[in-house]
Amino acid sequence: MKGRILYVIGSLDVGGAERHVTQVSIKLKERGWEPEFFVLTMGGPLTDNLKRCGIPIYGVRLPTWVVKLVSNARLRARLTLLLTSIVLIKTIWLRRPTVLHFFLPAAYIIGGLVALFAIVPTRIMSRRSLNHYQSAYPISTKIELFLHSRMDMVCGNSLAVLKDLEDEGVDEKHLRLIYNGIDMASFTGPFDRSKERIQKEIPERSFVFVLVANLIPYKGHADLIEALARIKDDLPEHWLLLCLGRDDGIGASLKAHAETLGLNEHIRFLGSRPDVNDFLRLADVGLLCSHEEGFSNAILECMAAGLPMVVTDVGGNAEAVVDGETGYVVPAHSPESLADAILRMNKQGELIRMGAKARQRAEELFSMTACIDGYEAMYREMGACPSDASVESQ
Repeated sequence: MKGRILYVIGSLDVGGAERHVTQVSIKLKERGWEPEFFVLTMGGPLTDNLKRCGIPIYGVRLPTWVVKLVSNARLRARLTLLLTSIVLIKTIWLRRPTVLHFFLPAAYIIGGLVALFAIVPTRIMSRRSLNHYQSAYPISTKIELFLHSRMDMVCGNSLAVLKDLEDEGVDEKHLRLIYNGIDMASFTGPFDRSKERIQKEIPERSFVFVLVANLIPYKGHADLIEALARIKDDLPEHWLLLCLGRDDGIGASLKAHAETLGLNEHIRFLGSRPDVNDFLRLADVGLLCSHEEGFSNAILECMAAGLPMVVTDVGGNAEAVVDGETGYVVPAHSPESLADAILRMNKQGELIRMGAKARQRAEELFSMTACIDGYEAMYREMGACPSDASVESQ
């Protein structure tokens, strides 16, 4: 076996980062690595995927009697944090990973501080978003900046993310770019579009837009609703927007806003779904209207499904979508620009041309194979692979 990698992440819920690291770990295990997970919050729908592949998961839950005894939520959170820290350092000592790899800010802050008290050959942090969130958390930001210099490598998934990290003081020689990767095989098998639409109660004649993003204000759902309201009379009669993603608290207000603008019959909020790829393959156009991003897996998945894209010019979106070639890139916070791009996309010849180029670009630049090769190269460079296991990857 190659080196043991302990991934530290907040949860195994269905989110972009969580899905990414789950897919990466499974592929790395196939190549002979020993991935393991420590999660701050146990459970989550991605847990079963890892267990099926024999990937261990560690973490902690407060005992039921403690939950019943301690009624104060803040005190329970502090007890959970303390217990989590103790169990994490114990896990590091017992499992002796060659790489400790942190994903997402909470896991980085908690895990990074705990790791200062453990002997780990290599520490890596992966940032997957721009640092806009830091303005609301000054203390956490100071901890992140403190931890940066204690990492052996800091990894970003777009040039925009790397620029943020460099501005935060990370030395260029400790930065690594690894783009997200898409398993193209998920989009190449047999697919009966008509049958799938019938099963999902989508009329065959509908012109379908799809947006894959959790319902969070910065994902720009409200901008998109405003944009569609502006052009609803210029779109095909039977158009439909499918919104896939977990409701993080704004679902009710978005639905009310859509109803106020007379769009409720055209917009479906489908929640978090395990069959996202099927919805992408039955759609006509992919959308992402974020106010901030790192490098969106959702964009790459839409492109892999052969969808032309309309995206906002934030983070690495313009690194994925070539404006005028594989879709359109528009300013963020601009329903007017979104509306104009969506109307321009509403041409059958344009859809076919851009969709084909989008798929080709995803295959050439953003395949899962290229992504895994990048992780392997980084781990080997950091000495995480014993010399007798340094054979070429499969």
